[in-house]
Amino acid sequence: MKTAMQSIKEMVDVNTVVGDAVETNDGSVIIPISQVACGFAAGGGEYDLSPQSKNDTLPFAGGSGAGVSVKPIGFLVVRMNDVRLISTAGNHLAERMVDIAPQFMDKLEGILRRNKGDGDLDDTIY
Repeated sequence: MKTAMQSIKEMVDVNTVVGDAVETNDGSVIIPISQVACGFAAGGGEYDLSPQSKNDTLPFAGGSGAGVSVKPIGFLVVRMNDVRLISTAGNHLAERMVDIAPQFMDKLEGILRRNKGDGDLDDTIY
């Protein structure tokens, strides 16, 4: 059991959950984020092979097993003044719309201000 636990400890470390950062050409830093799940089981027992065994010690049988699952859940993208989590699951269109909504509102506000500043009453958005 000790050997199995040491093996699990070696497989699951902080770099498995939060991966190594990668820097891109534009200065952005991308950090992979994963979900890690571990399972461990052990069991054993002593068994008498024959009903007329005169041996005082019974044969021992035992075993152990472990499993580790690493599932990527997203990427943390760090830019100059912006930090975003890009998920690998979910509704990407809805997430993207929420992300760009402030930029869209800023552009719309700029267009409306420009149109009113020119004396133009036309609210056409280009």
